[in-house]
Amino acid sequence: MKICIIVPVYNHEEAIPYVMAKLKTYGIPCLLVNDGSSAVCSKVLTECALLNPEWINLFNRPENGGKGAAVLDGFKEALRLGFTHALQIDADGQHDFNDISKFLETSRLNPNAMILGNPIFDKTVPKGRLYGRKLTNLWIWINTLSFAIADGMCGLRSYPLAAVERLISTTPIGKRMDFDIDIVVRLYWQGLKVINIPTAVKYPYDGVSHFKLWRDNLLISRIHARLFLGMLIRIPQLLIRNRRS
Repeated sequence: MKICIIVPVYNHEEAIPYVMAKLKTYGIPCLLVNDGSSAVCSKVLTECALLNPEWINLFNRPENGGKGAAVLDGFKEALRLGFTHALQIDADGQHDFNDISKFLETSRLNPNAMILGNPIFDKTVPKGRLYGRKLTNLWIWINTLSFAIADGMCGLRSYPLAAVERLISTTPIGKRMDFDIDIVVRLYWQGLKVINIPTAVKYPYDGVSHFKLWRDNLLISRIHARLFLGMLIRIPQLLIRNRRS
């Protein structure tokens, strides 16, 4: 197994040095994907890469395309570089870095599974986001006919890249805040085993959130509708899988 860390970044210049310092302790190659950030943030990312060329690869996207677009480019670069697995983590410092070792070890023991964070929130979580998340997870359970995916939006997760490559070579995946939901449901449909790991989440380290209430809720609603239609034609296959499980 050859694993890397993918960090999609859009204007988190305050948080990213802290995030990279935490990740460095694991000694794992990191793909830092600059999703068309500002000149200030781009400068900070360049400095991070120049100071740590032995473990940081900086990939600059020419313009902002959304979290999904950045992670998808990270997947393609990871595959090009020969990695077999990728740990995805957000750039705002909201995740518990102490849990990364659990994700890495679980991925090593289960190389054909996707390892998903099941968030434990503290009082910093906005109530509207929390209730919206519960609704999203309800739709994920409907669209998989299963409770296998405990949470479909947590940005701390690990993927087997062979399965990702098969999926993205044939299927368009959401490129913004709909990405995390879209890819986990489709990978589940593809037959991937799911392992959920409880992990603490704070909102967020640098006070910057790129979630746009109306736009992103509309995108998420659309992706649930698309996935629901996809689920309907997969009902026999999903029922058989769930019965075997």
